[in-house]
Amino acid sequence: MTLVMMTAIHIPVMVREVIDALAVRPGGRYVDGTVGEGGHAEVILEAATPGGQLLGIDRDPHALAVARERLSPYGDNAVLVEGNYVDVVAICRSREFGPIDGIVLDLGVSSFQLEHARRGFSFSREGALDMRFSPTDTLTAADIVNGYREEELADLIWRFGEDRRSRRIARCIVEQRPILTTTQLARVVEQAVGKRGQSVTHPATRTFLALRIAVNSELAHLAAALEEAHGLLDDSGSRMVAISYHSLEDRIVKEFFRRESSDCICPPGAPVCICNHRATLRLITRKPQRPSDLEVLINPRSRSARLRAAERL
Repeated sequence: MTLVMMTAIHIPVMVREVIDALAVRPGGRYVDGTVGEGGHAEVILEAATPGGQLLGIDRDPHALAVARERLSPYGDNAVLVEGNYVDVVAICRSREFGPIDGIVLDLGVSSFQLEHARRGFSFSREGALDMRFSPTDTLTAADIVNGYREEELADLIWRFGEDRRSRRIARCIVEQRPILTTTQLARVVEQAVGKRGQSVTHPATRTFLALRIAVNSELAHLAAALEEAHGLLDDSGSRMVAISYHSLEDRIVKEFFRRESSDCICPPGAPVCICNHRATLRLITRKPQRPSDLEVLINPRSRSARLRAAERL
């Protein structure tokens, strides 16, 4: 019963756009590198019926438990693995899952994680400062907040949160240590920068984003995962789809797709090409796709989503 209730929380983002970008077909074989509670996976398997298969990967064992319940009607056609998407090639090989027709990466934090206060992802719910996707990881947000020097905290909030008030926030955090809960940290940030006024965005949003990225090494893992996913696309026409939720993620995806869809990656202004790089991808989306106004109305958390897709040449 609990699992059914958890599943009801999750609304997958840009479902129709994902199916179209992947060009899902009956009997196809797909990988969901960030399967979460299985929202996209369920729709992909439905579109790939009969005979379609999906391998789903996630670092979060609690989300995987929800996904297993959700995807149970598909039996052995849904293979779920606890792991990191940076290891997607090794995981697929160990499961003898391939060749594949497409892979999707839905980045960021899930509704399941945000709604459970003990995970520490949400500034609107009282919980310990954790923010780990995987309980086997050792670094927590509390370790950073209470252990980093003021300069390190400011640099982290600026680099990963892109908050121009990072030094003021870091100074206030250090002055009020120890900070042990999400709501306590949110209050400290609000005290540092002032209340939100007419803005719909809470003042602590960027600080929480920066801490989550740092705790889970999200940007480094994304860059590595794109390379790994690219290696899985060994058949012409197989596709890769990535959904990002902030500019740092989208920039990494954009630059990777741009590089792999270009015949030259020499620095601008180079007198002659010496890289011998040849395009391996064709862009499906020249510009990122955005959710419709109706989707944003139904699911406000989708408003920052950006979808990019490419096809193997």
